[in-house]
Amino acid sequence: MAGKGGSAPATYSPSPTTQKKKTSLFQEDWVRPDGRGFHQCRPAFFRTGAVNAASGSAYAEFGNTKIIVSVFGPRESKKAMMYSDIGRLNCNVSYTTFASPVRGQGSDHKEYTAMLHKALEGAIILESFPKTTVDVFALVLESGGSDLPVVISCASLALADAGIMMYDLVASVSVSCLSKNLVIDPIFEEENSQDGSLMITCMPSRYEITQLTFTGEWSTPKIDEGMQLCLDACAKLAKIMRSCLKEAASDSQE
Repeated sequence: MAGKGGSAPATYSPSPTTQKKKTSLFQEDWVRPDGRGFHQCRPAFFRTGAVNAASGSAYAEFGNTKIIVSVFGPRESKKAMMYSDIGRLNCNVSYTTFASPVRGQGSDHKEYTAMLHKALEGAIILESFPKTTVDVFALVLESGGSDLPVVISCASLALADAGIMMYDLVASVSVSCLSKNLVIDPIFEEENSQDGSLMITCMPSRYEITQLTFTGEWSTPKIDEGMQLCLDACAKLAKIMRSCLKEAASDSQE
């Protein structure tokens, strides 16, 4: 793999002003498995140009979660279709056989594939490539938690690297509800113990949400708190993504 752009992992944790004091449910010496605070995100690392054969590509590493996304197109659709004024987006999310602790479980993930398509479709200017198709292939190399948000953010960066016209970059962040506490950017162990989850995908520069999903029972105040945490982190994550693109552009000009 040949890389262009990228730097040391950067943080995108939400601002302290958006955080509330943590409840006393856990002991004062309770810490998350990886030592982070409840509202602290993992360091984020991006690199574009990870796959030479693709029109655009990106690699993302958030802690132990490692994703690579390849974009092909716009190209003529292989399926017979009537002329359309807008282009077509195809997505696929799959796991390697060694992605999770349980070996041999690699396969396509239909639910994540559908959610990736929904998250990206509203951000792409489909009218810019009529009667053609853009294919997005996301591969989870290592599953360390919050896989889908990382896949979505990485796919957005790969689309930008491919020169696909978009309204804005798409960033995604999730929080898990563990009893009365909200923990942002949960890892695998936390997701397995969560009482509920909330994920936001948005275009930060346009203040638009392209996808909002949550599981479990949430009170209105908890939803508001979770959304604010995610939106703040998404805005900071998008800045890291833009920096990666700028570095890649600078490297290509040298």
